[in-house]
Amino acid sequence: MPTAIITTDDLREFKLELLVEFKKLLDQSPLGQTKKYLKSNEVMELLQVSPGTLQTLRINGTLPYTKIGGIIYYESQEIQKVMEANKVNH
Repeated sequence: MPTAIITTDDLREFKLELLVEFKKLLDQSPLGQTKKYLKSNEVMELLQVSPGTLQTLRINGTLPYTKIGGIIYYESQEIQKVMEANKVNH
């Protein structure tokens, strides 16, 4: 059986192709989708923040929300927008 030499460039190209394929699969998968509206406890779990931090994010206007009765709802798309807007690139 002939031996093939794999270079680091080959591995890098393979990694990029693999990441593109994973992204396509995740975008198509219903498991990758979240609910349209999340309650406070779901947002705290998603962002790994405390109730106080979540309240601060509401008060200072970082996270938009809707309050119906005594229940606060957050739109999952808005949370994603906030995460993208505050992304730090080095």
